[in-house]
Amino acid sequence: MPETSSSFVSQVSESARCALLELADQFPWIARETETFLVPATALISGGKRARARLAHLAWRAAGGAPSHEAIVAAGASLELFQGAALIHDDVIDDAHTRRGAPAAHRHFATTHHEAGLVGNPAHYGVSSAVLLGDLLLALSQRRMVDAYRAAQRTSSAMEIYSGMCAEVALGQYLDVDAAAHGPGEVDALERSLTVVRHKSARYSVERPLVLGATLAGAGPQLVAALSAIGEPLGEAFQLRDDELGVFGDPAVTGKPAGDDIAEGKLTPLILIGCEMAPSADAQFIRAHLGNRDISASEVERCRAILRDTGATVRHEALISERHELAMTRIDAAPVDETIRAELAEMATSLTTRAF
Repeated sequence: MPETSSSFVSQVSESARCALLELADQFPWIARETETFLVPATALISGGKRARARLAHLAWRAAGGAPSHEAIVAAGASLELFQGAALIHDDVIDDAHTRRGAPAAHRHFATTHHEAGLVGNPAHYGVSSAVLLGDLLLALSQRRMVDAYRAAQRTSSAMEIYSGMCAEVALGQYLDVDAAAHGPGEVDALERSLTVVRHKSARYSVERPLVLGATLAGAGPQLVAALSAIGEPLGEAFQLRDDELGVFGDPAVTGKPAGDDIAEGKLTPLILIGCEMAPSADAQFIRAHLGNRDISASEVERCRAILRDTGATVRHEALISERHELAMTRIDAAPVDETIRAELAEMATSLTTRAF
């Protein structure tokens, strides 16, 4: 990572951390309860690749913004807080057990309830607390974005981009839930899953941060359009790689159990391609184990073998490569200086070849 980006990432991490700490000062009469409530969020916000913040920073600099300006630091922190909220809510929806090697927020709260011998249902307490924690991170994300907007002294365009991003992710999450309810047998299941990829994750992970960073710096429409055109295919490639890791990733690296997407019943493009290409008996085996929380290691491995042997992984990898190559072509043509171009190309490759 370039030194400029490394320094920026440190500033973003500190800004996001301070957003959490400021709550105790804002509500001193419930400081102890607030600190307890924030434990999973503090752990979550302290980790991660800061990819969204770094993309916004690249676009900001591409538009002539100063590398350490308080506006882009606040915007980066906002994006990371938003990411934390999205992950917490996603884990609730998926009933995920872990996140980055630690219990998912709702699991953490349920365990806390059980160990303290509190009244009521631990699982309900856990889900309720996690939903509220995600909502709180959304509020803190919005606060940091307001800080960015004011520091940049720009028009309301950046706030409109941010609010649109928040709405789109919620809609994308619903599309994901709805697709799962329809099951893998729908005629247009694969196309629906690619729509979910686009709206639930791809755009807010890559395209929106690029557009937001450039807009905050006062970029003209040509640069904003060029960055958006890069972000669309790159974001899809990023999420498709995530889907591959959800089946084939190393738990020691991803921080999630082996074959977690299968156990959670996720109808990702990879799994749907496998069901489409596999012989009937093999496709039925995958379908029968989707959403099976008690799936064994050998059953996970058989699902993996089916995906490999049918050529589903090759076809899925081609989807990633096509999108990565399109993004690289557009990076080459973008109206940016060579330093920014090189960093964009490096980011594009790291986002699509990552192991976690």
